[in-house]
This record gives sequence, structure tokens and C-alpha cells, in this order.
Amino acid sequence: MKKPLILLTNDDGLYAEGISVLSDELTNLGQIYIVAPDQEKSASSLALTLHHPLRVKQIKKNRYAVNGTPADCVYLAVQKFLPRLPDLLISGINHGPNLGQQDTSYSGTVAGAKQGAFLDIPSMAVSLIPDNEGQFSFAAAAKIVHALATNILENPLPQGIFLNINIPAPPLKGIKIAQLGQKRYNPRVIEKEDPRGRLYYWIGTGNPKALGDSDSDVMVIKEGYITVTPLQNDSTDLSSVQSSKFHKMLESFEAEIL
Repeated sequence: MKKPLILLTNDDGLYAEGISVLSDELTNLGQIYIVAPDQEKSASSLALTLHHPLRVKQIKKNRYAVNGTPADCVYLAVQKFLPRLPDLLISGINHGPNLGQQDTSYSGTVAGAKQGAFLDIPSMAVSLIPDNEGQFSFAAAAKIVHALATNILENPLPQGIFLNINIPAPPLKGIKIAQLGQKRYNPRVIEKEDPRGRLYYWIGTGNPKALGDSDSDVMVIKEGYITVTPLQNDSTDLSSVQSSKFHKMLESFEAEIL
């Protein structure tokens, strides 16, 4: 029987501990390829590099470092480096959470899985929350991902659906399906002056405030549960498509411009 082909990517970079530990853990599950950025690309979202060439360095067999984004990495992997379409794509394990509507919109980790779903690859993004001392339990998280990956390989996800998974620091209480909550950011913008007298700016993350129902990911994770959130590529607001009020508004607009 043919071994599953598994593609790993991330936004922390090829040399990050999370993706390395995950690769080691999954070795017995299938043929592992890693195609990941050559340096950190956090908050790169679904960006593609279109205005300068991409450089790729093969580090060793089935390991490639790309001077681009996670979305670039997935495209290149499928088009150039993999022998066939992978059976599973895992983006992560990310060093830190990707919770709520804001994180999942900005995250390069989540975007790696989203890009996989665009290409009809069963995909999931995995992020790990550190403990109170800032330490990450990557080995324990990788075992959880191994179990999830085994399940998805046996029970493929619906087309266009991918998973966003967040794992809290131990001890764990269990696993729950959770809807996206919100993490309201109020980032500091730091203004400084370079040696030539020109202003430059740093955008910080600030201290986000978690908002959401009790069954939202930002709240469930606080209780010690692994959160699994099914996300979809189709961002259409079906309620507006079906809303008579919205249609009347567009009819009024159409009458004004034609």
C-alpha cells in the first residue's frame, strides 16, 4: 500500500522547533516533505510573492527553504518539488496561538492551510500556546497532531474545508469544536528617527482582549481544551445574498448609476 504523502509548512521558518518536532513525530505515518520559509513570515496572511523572484535552497532530501511566504511555499511544493498532490498538508506547529477572527485573518500559519484547501488538499493549521513560563510542549503537541492526521487521512475533510487547531499548554481537559471568537487588538505604533533624520515606524501587537461566546475558541482554550475550528474558503455571506433588503439596496443603487 502506498504511504501517504504529507506536506509540512509554517510561518516560523524551516528551522523552527515546532515544524522540526512535528516532522520527526510523523515519520512513521507517511512520506514527509517540508517546504517552508527560510525565515519567520508571521502575519503574512495569504500573500504571494509576485514582484521579485523566489529563491529555493534544498537543505537535504525532501527539505526546502524558500525566501517567500507560506502561500508561496505551498504553491512551489505542489508545482515543483512534490511527486504528486499530497494526501495531507499541515501548517505548523506555530509558536503561539492563532485564535479568533483577527488572528486567522492575519496568520501565515492559517494561510498555509487555506492555500492547501484552495488546491483541494486536506489541510490543517496547528498552533501551540506556551505555558506561564513561556515554554512550549512541542513533543506532546506533535503526538496530538499525529492522532489528528491519522484520523483525517482515514476520513478526508469536505472539499474547501480546512481546520484551525489550537493546543493549550498541559494539562489538557479534552478537545472541542469551537467557532471563531475575536481578539481585539489595540496595537502600539512606535515612531522613531533613523540616523539620517527620517521617521520610521514599528507596529506592535499590544495586549489583545478576547471576546466571544462561551463556545468560541478564545474562551474554550482558556478552559484547557484543544480547539478545532472548521474554516471554509468561500467567504460569501449567504444571509446577505438571500436578503431581500440587500437586493432592494442594490436595485436602488443600480437605478442611480444606469
